[in-house]
Amino acid sequence: MRQLFSFFVQSLLLAVFFSPAQAQHFVVDTDPARTVQVIREYRQKYPDCNLTIRYRPGTYYLDSTLVIPAALTNGKGYTTIQGDARHGVTLSGGKALTVKWQPWKHGIYRTPLYISFDFDQLYLDGVAQVRARYPNYDSTASHYNGYAADAISKSRIAGWQHPAGGYIHALHKAEWGGYHYLITGVNKDTSLQLTGGYQNNRQMGMHPTIRFVENIFEELDTAHEWFYDKAQRFLYYKPVAGKAPSSRIVVSRLSSIFIFRGDANAPVQRVTVKDIRFTQAKATFMETREPLLRSDWAIYRGGVILLDGTRDCTVQHCVFEQNGGNAIFVSNFNRHAMITGNRIQQLGANAIAFAGSPDAVRAPLFAYNDRQAIAGMDTARGPKTANYPDSCAVVDNLIHDIGLIEKQVAGVQLSMSAHVQVAHNSIYNLPRAGINISEGTWGGHVIEYNDVFNTVLETGDHGSFNSWGRDRWWYPDRKEMDSIAARYPWLVQQDAVYTNIIRYNRFRCDHGWDIDLDDGSSNYEIYGNLCLHGGLKLREGFKRKVYNNIIVNNSFHPHVWFRQSGDEFTGNIVMTRYKPIGIRYWGREVDRNFFPDSLALAMAQANGTDQHSSYGDPAFADPAAGDYTVRNPAALALGFKNFNQHRFGVVSPELRALAAHPVFPVPGAGAEATTASWAWQGGSFKNLETLGERSATGMPDYEGVLVLKAPVPAMGLREGDVILLIGTRKVRNVHELQQVLKTAEKPLKWTVFRNQQQLAL
Repeated sequence: MRQLFSFFVQSLLLAVFFSPAQAQHFVVDTDPARTVQVIREYRQKYPDCNLTIRYRPGTYYLDSTLVIPAALTNGKGYTTIQGDARHGVTLSGGKALTVKWQPWKHGIYRTPLYISFDFDQLYLDGVAQVRARYPNYDSTASHYNGYAADAISKSRIAGWQHPAGGYIHALHKAEWGGYHYLITGVNKDTSLQLTGGYQNNRQMGMHPTIRFVENIFEELDTAHEWFYDKAQRFLYYKPVAGKAPSSRIVVSRLSSIFIFRGDANAPVQRVTVKDIRFTQAKATFMETREPLLRSDWAIYRGGVILLDGTRDCTVQHCVFEQNGGNAIFVSNFNRHAMITGNRIQQLGANAIAFAGSPDAVRAPLFAYNDRQAIAGMDTARGPKTANYPDSCAVVDNLIHDIGLIEKQVAGVQLSMSAHVQVAHNSIYNLPRAGINISEGTWGGHVIEYNDVFNTVLETGDHGSFNSWGRDRWWYPDRKEMDSIAARYPWLVQQDAVYTNIIRYNRFRCDHGWDIDLDDGSSNYEIYGNLCLHGGLKLREGFKRKVYNNIIVNNSFHPHVWFRQSGDEFTGNIVMTRYKPIGIRYWGREVDRNFFPDSLALAMAQANGTDQHSSYGDPAFADPAAGDYTVRNPAALALGFKNFNQHRFGVVSPELRALAAHPVFPVPGAGAEATTASWAWQGGSFKNLETLGERSATGMPDYEGVLVLKAPVPAMGLREGDVILLIGTRKVRNVHELQQVLKTAEKPLKWTVFRNQQQLAL
């Protein structure tokens, strides 16, 4: 396997091989608005010089995005754009204005405001205010800082005079991210005319209750809310009672502050941005519409900083806060991009995202149910073009409180990329995965020494680390996929070319799995990780080696494996029984693991695994302090090797002083309690009730009855089906199934959920 150099070695090599000998070095102090002009002037005169552009301390409100094309960096020299680390330089995506507020009514003030652009954020005294919304902002609410089922009820809509321009934000029906809609009008029946809803690549509609509306004038009813009437050119704001609002305001204007734009043939080269604070950039949720390859994702290829076609570029020691969209987006061709030492917080979307171009992918598919015949498929191995990120690094970044608007986000997102090192980052407080790999193209990533927790806070069926592998060989119909995997086993690694390594991380997910390898994720090596709550899941895939991990108060979750998966699970510490779902084949090897008690071990051995495993108390060194070093000699005798418990997360002193840490669980409890199964006609049935059962079946909720074993005769039912209806009568649990079967007409007409879609039998 091609090896990825460490970040520090890579930095040294770049300095040696790319720094021109005795190059001229110029330092220019300037206003940020003159950045591109200064680079152009110096590169025309001294194309190979090293150029440092320094911004004087202060806050700058830019009139336009700073776009640096490849033509300005085609010499041999470095370009450094830096702020003042001691006194501070802030680049704002907003526009500063001085206004004259006048009392209006109901405690609301207003001011005339004539501007030529749309804005979605208002800042007073540097603090973001709340666009008029229902329900009102509640910092303690579990989702969206407040949600309500009646947010778009007909009675509420009837009270809005001019709702066009308002927005609906809603969770995905199955809690797989979210949707956003622009209100364009109202129909005669009081239903809304909408555009949008394309922000999720698994179209299922909005959640019935978790949603809210904003930018509706009639909802301006509480302190800190605002509304801009574009037609009348008035800005309305409700301050805290008895306090007049500040006359100095900032409104968001730009969604990007820096764009570095080149391509594989002519990349932007050797540019570093450092020691700058970026803030007040616009939200981009209505621009998030490009689907990624059969994942749940749609993306917007933009950010506060966009690297699009670069080589040897760095973003270092910067702060990104109070921005509405992505912080850093690495798009299309990029080599040796380094993102290090940054602090990213209070963000509307992703912190750091990598996404190559689909034109680099052989036989790309986009929607979950897309398929193509093997006969006409490009089956060559690896990428088709060089238009993707390769050999990049994300090291020592503090990322928290992101995804405040968009919910299908990650601290670090990897798609159509290769050999990205993600190391020593602290990532927490976000609605979905901390680190996400979107598909198999093309692997070789090294995920190490990260501290990832408080994840999946507003969504479901996910993990602190999450991946998918819906590549060329993968199909949503399991029977068809079994056939393809058996006939063309070599096809699995035509996209997942290089092994992904996940090692020496600390993960905690209280609303999903600590490590979640979902649909088709293949070619992984996972070792030396400390999993604090959610356990480790491997759904169907191939060639996964999982060894020497500690899974506190949880266990191993194998779901619907293939006959010849080649999977291995060895030498791990688990603290509850295994939790298999739909497992008939147990891979290459599952053995030499350490269980909590003899019953958990016996249950595993009854499945034909773990003949050489053992059990007992791991005797952790100091779990209250986060040290889960194993001291039981019986566990060590199985071959388990302890690893350093104090190297997770950011390493720079200034970031370590700011970083939070996960709650360290007391070893002991953690098993999921489930009801017993019910036997009927030779079959076995149970309530759909665990997160694992939902994930394995793809169900959006817990309403249904899981078929553990089909009855005889099968009546069309299969193992793994979820019974939803008999005739027209709902079946939400085993009790309702029993009652309906007593009176249902024969022959029985079943409606089930199979292969992640509803099917009438």
